[in-house]
Amino acid sequence: MLEKRDFYINGRWVAPAKPNDYAVIDPSTEEQCAVISLGDKADTDAAVAAAKAAFDSWSQTSKAERTKLLKRLLEVYNDRAEEMAQAMSMEMGAPIEMSRTSQVGAGSWHLEGFLEAFENFSFESDFTATEKTLREPIGVCALITPWNWPMNQIILKAVPAMATGCTAILKPSEIAPLSGLLFAEYVDQAGFPAGVFNLVNGDGAGVGSQLSQHPDVDMVSFTGSTRAGIAISKAAAETLKRVSLELGGKGANIIFEDAHPKAAKMGAVRCFRNTGQSCNAPTRMLVHKSRYDEAVEMAAEVARTTHVGPASEPGQHIGPVVSEAQFNKIQKLIEIGMGEARLVAGGLGRPDGLNRGYFVKPTVFADVNNQMTIAREEVFGPVLAIMPFETEEEAIAIANDTPYGLTNYIQTEDTEKRRRVARRLRSGMVETNGQGFAKGSPFGGYKQSGNGREGGIFGLEEFLEVKAVSGWAAE
Repeated sequence: MLEKRDFYINGRWVAPAKPNDYAVIDPSTEEQCAVISLGDKADTDAAVAAAKAAFDSWSQTSKAERTKLLKRLLEVYNDRAEEMAQAMSMEMGAPIEMSRTSQVGAGSWHLEGFLEAFENFSFESDFTATEKTLREPIGVCALITPWNWPMNQIILKAVPAMATGCTAILKPSEIAPLSGLLFAEYVDQAGFPAGVFNLVNGDGAGVGSQLSQHPDVDMVSFTGSTRAGIAISKAAAETLKRVSLELGGKGANIIFEDAHPKAAKMGAVRCFRNTGQSCNAPTRMLVHKSRYDEAVEMAAEVARTTHVGPASEPGQHIGPVVSEAQFNKIQKLIEIGMGEARLVAGGLGRPDGLNRGYFVKPTVFADVNNQMTIAREEVFGPVLAIMPFETEEEAIAIANDTPYGLTNYIQTEDTEKRRRVARRLRSGMVETNGQGFAKGSPFGGYKQSGNGREGGIFGLEEFLEVKAVSGWAAE
């Protein structure tokens, strides 16, 4: 069993101020795989003090200096990729091959995207012949990250913070903290100055709240549930610090009558990816009535044939959900769904042959309407809700009838319809015909899905203040 109790503060690994052991559970086995410590207020204060002390000098370093360190960080990340893959697979249950490709790859992809965006990024511009506009680092940043895509989210926050001259304290999810601890090792190995990056483990009620309320923290960047995002916003309001939020989702996947013949199959596969533990998953499938029965059967077949197994098992499959609490929440929502809609695949309990581990059956409900719990709540598991529509207007209305607005999906060969519908969907992202987003594309949502943007130039700008200076002679 791994023992990882120390925190990374001011360039050193230090013991917690008070012993407070926390067991990290392997969701494939339900057995303890590591022990960490949850931080105390003294640990939080020490990390914030280190970041505050480092800010003045770090914020004045050149763009070239910071770029050199970020490139070195990418080298270390790639050199130690297998360690990271093993850590994420064990802590949150991603199948090892997916962990090596998608989970690790998401981190390096975003880091590369930031380096590309940073190359031509300007921190100042002439507003008039005598007035200059400056973009300056906001200051000390608290980065609070989730367990479902650990490196994706840590890179999306830590890299732009450090690139823009901010200093940071990372609080990774206590459920899946091993990848965050490894990332701190990478930052240290890359040679970043002491205090620029710090890590304190803890839970939301403890270290999370302490960081959100701390008067010396200038910004909180949070990814997680909408409920927690609301709590962080309230806690941060007393000091009027900036809060950037990437929260939940309930994405609609609109399949029109002229969609690709396998659109429903591809939509179901995408829904079940990462065991459904993605905020941008297409969990509501809206299908034109002319294709509805075919889509229901196609999605049900995907659910029946999707292999579920331990994270260590080779090959293409989905693993467990992350924890017992998450398993129980999903089971309750499936039970509610069985009383509301027509169950066509999956259901309650573990898949056959699995009597241990937090494994969930890929589940499909048909004949769903938007008033049902299964259509409104974010399940965060491999559960798909399918509903029919007749007209374009009806599809748009159903898709927008949700408190969330992260990612929606459109499937049609009609280019004008695709563009027209995309403009009317109330979400931060609209993916059409399975075309993925480009490196550096802005990631974020509308409504209760959050209020910030991550990735590329948009992610850099989140960590900057804008300053106007008059009387600046033209150069």
